[in-house]
Amino acid sequence: DQLLVRFFGTADIATLSPDQLVGGIERLRLQFGLEKDSGRRFGYWCLLYMLGAAPDLEDSFKDEGDREAARDFMDMADQEIEEGE
Repeated sequence: DQLLVRFFGTADIATLSPDQLVGGIERLRLQFGLEKDSGRRFGYWCLLYMLGAAPDLEDSFKDEGDREAARDFMDMADQEIEEGE
């Protein structure tokens, strides 16, 4: 919720207009690119993934362990989505 409020101005992303959503994603991608802390970078990437805007893993993470953690997150998130349908 804190990341949503920080980048989108609300914790309820469903209330955003398309322009507000695009603007928040742009701010999030910018911060992702500037972030040096691997934990925060991972968190930003996960949110971008959930929004369908995550950059490629190979471009996002130099460390193989981080890429593997991102793959695990993708698998878990996709499984949750499939189970919810």
